[in-house]
Amino acid sequence: MSDHTEFAAFVGEYQDMVFATAVRLLGRQADAEDVAQSVFLKAFERFDQVRASPTAAGWLKTVTMRMCFNHLARYRRRWRFFSEVEGSVDHAPVDVESAHEALERADRDASLERAVRRLPDAQRVPLVLFHVEGLTYQEIAVALGASLGKVKTDIHRGREALRKELSFDAGFR
Repeated sequence: MSDHTEFAAFVGEYQDMVFATAVRLLGRQADAEDVAQSVFLKAFERFDQVRASPTAAGWLKTVTMRMCFNHLARYRRRWRFFSEVEGSVDHAPVDVESAHEALERADRDASLERAVRRLPDAQRVPLVLFHVEGLTYQEIAVALGASLGKVKTDIHRGREALRKELSFDAGFR
């Protein structure tokens, strides 16, 4: 198998993870595509070391997050969560109750997504890193170059803002 064929298989295996990570952090599909392309260019440059590594997925995720942080720091755009990414809903419910539950769940997910998009930058990114990416407070502090206390405060404030916004939305249904 040629290097190009191997690399194409490598990209095929990891492209969804890299793109999903980038779009969660950047919030814009076009920006996430640019970052994902840059990540795979970096992987291509180091393909001899990366191809057989058992830590390839972790390396790719780390590179993706760092490139996203660099992108956000460079452009200081408003960070959005899951914009332009459509959620999937089970389109073959077993009965009317499960169809109703699926619609309610999709509606709740959409409300949460909109609420997260409206969070200030400092709250959104730590929340995504903690709840979606599974990073610890310490790992987030290191990744963002912030103190542990600031990360904890920002996550707490983000959760409180989400709680208020979601209870406000529920009151008008």
